[in-house]
Amino acid sequence: MQLFVNDLTVIDFSYLCQQRGIVGESWIVDVLLDGSLNEMSMVLDFAVVKKQIKAIIDEAVDHKLLLPMQCEGLTLESSSHHEDHQTIDFLSDIASYHLQSPSCAFAQLECSAITIEDVTSHLTQIILAQLPENVQGLELTLRPEVIPSDYYHYTHGLKLHDGNCQRIAHGHRSKIKIFVDNKRNSELEKAWCLRWQDIYIASEADRVAQSDIQLSEKASGYLKPDHQFFAYQAPQGRFDIAVQKRVLDVVDCDSTVELLADFILRQILTAKPTLKGRLKVMAYEGVAKGAIVNG
Repeated sequence: MQLFVNDLTVIDFSYLCQQRGIVGESWIVDVLLDGSLNEMSMVLDFAVVKKQIKAIIDEAVDHKLLLPMQCEGLTLESSSHHEDHQTIDFLSDIASYHLQSPSCAFAQLECSAITIEDVTSHLTQIILAQLPENVQGLELTLRPEVIPSDYYHYTHGLKLHDGNCQRIAHGHRSKIKIFVDNKRNSELEKAWCLRWQDIYIASEADRVAQSDIQLSEKASGYLKPDHQFFAYQAPQGRFDIAVQKRVLDVVDCDSTVELLADFILRQILTAKPTLKGRLKVMAYEGVAKGAIVNG
């Protein structure tokens, strides 16, 4: 007997990629369970599937930075600054990144590159170990949203969030819709998707001096003149990141989707003031959620 739940949840996370750097991503999760009927004549109660399996997935990978532990450019160490924190030095083909975060903000996978297949295998093992004995099989399908228009991948952190969004390197794969006089403007959409392709978005308010950043002992040997530094204290712990300018966009606000939508609108109006009163920006945060601003 099989039981399925489509669109169980959406995983919003970032991962380290040797070719692209830190990449924000969003994958939809479908679940197929195979097993015998239990005492309630069910393979598993839908309420359990939706609550328990979603909770396991959230704990394992959601709003985390996924680490391919066999990647040569990655070094993960215990932090010398705080207990239960770790530091990362990552030398990608495009830029180097250096972080400190609580250990719960990272997910370690035994692979050389993060792929859907590797994450599926990782999650399958974790979930099966926590399901009742009558469930013998589990098939997970992880899939990106089908987006026929332009989209971008971004990574960020929200220091004021009391949940997992506070983690300084989690991200999303997002589409955007920009309207001028109630008609979609593909030129503006494409421009923003190019600007925020595999980008790290930082808030100016979180900028710190290099002397105040907390990184690994070896990080100083990798830092370049164009590295910029951001840090904050949040409920889960201390978060630090050093990012090179070429993969960075610094905004004058927090990077909530509401304020990013407003930031995009303000940036467009600065460049094209004649559009004032004619613009609408629909900024997405991952799949099927976002914010709208008019101006």
